[in-house]
Amino acid sequence: MEDIRQFLAHAVELERESARRYEELAESMHAESNAEVEKFFRRMATFARKHLALAMERGGFRHLPVLSAEDYVWPDGISPEQFDWIGVDGLMDVSYALNLALDGERRGHAFYADVANTTGDPEVKAMAEEFADEEAVHVAELEKWISRYGAYLHK
Repeated sequence: MEDIRQFLAHAVELERESARRYEELAESMHAESNAEVEKFFRRMATFARKHLALAMERGGFRHLPVLSAEDYVWPDGISPEQFDWIGVDGLMDVSYALNLALDGERRGHAFYADVANTTGDPEVKAMAEEFADEEAVHVAELEKWISRYGAYLHK
């Protein structure tokens, strides 16, 4: 990816999906009556919205950019933060919800790291590295939550 605006349009979509995913997971934990994990997921949704705003600001976007499906360059054909199945089950347990979040963060990290490693544009590289570092922090935090809950960590 060699264009900063194209990169930022991808970052906007990725972070928008991340915020949506965390809100869905928070609602699932609300249904599960797990206020602690619900609060954590809501905090993660807030972080995603902050990253979304940052990407929009840096891209000079007043409105969310709209790219055609062909303009997106996603590793698996969809945003790394999208669920690869239909929605969040309101009855999922904490372990599954945390692992689902971890999977999205790992894929987001991999996307940003891949862009940073393959671009020839120094501005794209620097920003992709910054976003990858943020995603790495989220991965580590989710791994701690999974350990804390004694949940099975999916690799």
